[in-house]
Order: sequence, then structure tokens, then C-alpha cells
Amino acid sequence: MAPLVLLAPAVLVIVVLRLWPLLLGINFSFTGDGARNGLAVGFDNYLTLFGDPLFRTALRNVGLLVLLLPVAVAIPGLLATFIHLKVPGHRFYRGVYFFPAVLSPVIVGAIFTLLLSYDGPLNTLLGGVGIGPVDWLGDPDVAIFAVVGVHVWATFGMALVVFLAGFATLDSSLLDAAKVDGASLPQTIRHVIVPGLSRTIQFVFVTTMIGMLTSMFGLLYVMTSGGPEGSTYLPEYYIWTRLGQMNQPALASAASTALFLIMLVVGLAQIGILRRAAGKED
Repeated sequence: MAPLVLLAPAVLVIVVLRLWPLLLGINFSFTGDGARNGLAVGFDNYLTLFGDPLFRTALRNVGLLVLLLPVAVAIPGLLATFIHLKVPGHRFYRGVYFFPAVLSPVIVGAIFTLLLSYDGPLNTLLGGVGIGPVDWLGDPDVAIFAVVGVHVWATFGMALVVFLAGFATLDSSLLDAAKVDGASLPQTIRHVIVPGLSRTIQFVFVTTMIGMLTSMFGLLYVMTSGGPEGSTYLPEYYIWTRLGQMNQPALASAASTALFLIMLVVGLAQIGILRRAAGKED
């Protein structure tokens, strides 16, 4: 009985502050907006969602983020490896790499909107080496990659810190043995670092994916506002437009529920894949 009493406050907080609002939101997604406010409408909101080209674009962009996720994880992983191996200037790099993580997405978005503008510094630099200008934020085929690239640059410092914490748990004798055996850096990463940091890598994969799906609103709002031609829509931006601009809270709840299910499925799939990969390495 005593263990149950001790667990009760934590369980109560989770149920009241987490599960209950989640269930209310899911229930709200089955009601109507406007003239049908408060009325049960079944799956009408979900049918509207999947019939909306902007939401389908948002889902396609989620698929693109999943494909780009290994790159977003590999960058801080490699940089953390170099810092752990104490390359010259590693203390300086640690601070520099983390610095963007403390900047507001609005500030980062404003800076890169200027840098990536058609007549901005980056295109001027490209012109200096004979490369024509790129419409980074105005081309529908390029804009989403530009925004994702800026997001990775702005946030990889947090993943870097997690990787460095993971390195603190890695048996240094394994790295020394690899060095004595003459292993190259790629061989050391593949056979020592990746298996040794498998749980850290799983954690970074999941948190980076969640960050991409739920923390890019500021950049999208400042850099593209979902454009051009809706090509940079993500589910969270779609939710904001339906709730804040079109006054469709029930439809926004349906989109929120869909986003929750997407994160749940993608997160579980990532963990399953990474665990199988770690098992094969063992």
C-alpha cells in the first residue's frame, strides 16, 4: 500500500496535466467548427484534413524531415567526436557550436532571411566564384531545405551537449585499444563509438525529430510564412493557421492529434530500428 501512496502524486500530475488534456483535445477533434460548434461530426475534420492540399504538403514535408534526420543527428555526433578526441581548439569549438542554441528562433530567422535573400550576402559570395544566384526562400523546391538547414544550424548545439555527456560514459580504454590497433577514424566511429553510444544516439534521434516537428514555427513564421506556394508548411504551422487565422479550433485539434500520432509512430519506429542495429553490432 505504501508504494502506491508514494506514487499517487506523480500519477495524479501525469493524469491531470498530461493525459486528461490530451484526451480532451482528441475528443474536441470530433466536434465541429462554426455553425456546428460543439456538435459531434465523427471523422469529418479528419476527412477535411486529408482533402486539404496544404495539409498533404505538410505531411510530405514531415517525410522529408524523417529522411534528413540522420544528417541532423550525424552533424552534432561527428563534431562531438572531434571535441572528445581533443582536436586543437576543442574548448573554443564547444562554446561556438552551442552558441546558436541560446538564440531565439525569431532572431535566427531574421538573420538568415537577410543572409539568404536573393540579393543577399550568400548569393553575392556565390556570384564571386561564378555561381548564379539561388532564390533560397522564394523557390518552392529549395525553400524547405533552406529552412531545415537553418533549424539544424540553430539547434545542433543541444544535441552536441547530449553526445558529449554520452562520451563521458564511454569506456576510454576501448578508444585507446582502437588507437593501438591502428584503427582509422571511420573504423573507430563504426565499431567503438556508435555501439558504445547507442542509447545516446536513440535519445538524440527521438528528441531531434520531435524538435523538427514542434519547434520550427518561429523560423517558418519569420522566413517564409509557409510559402512559397505553401511548400514549407509543417503540421504545427498548419495548426496555427487554422486556429489563429481561420478560427477553426476543432480542425486544429484534429491536426494536433494527427501530429501526435505521427510523432508516436516515427519515434517508436526509430527506437525499434536503432535497437535492432545496435543488437547486430553486439
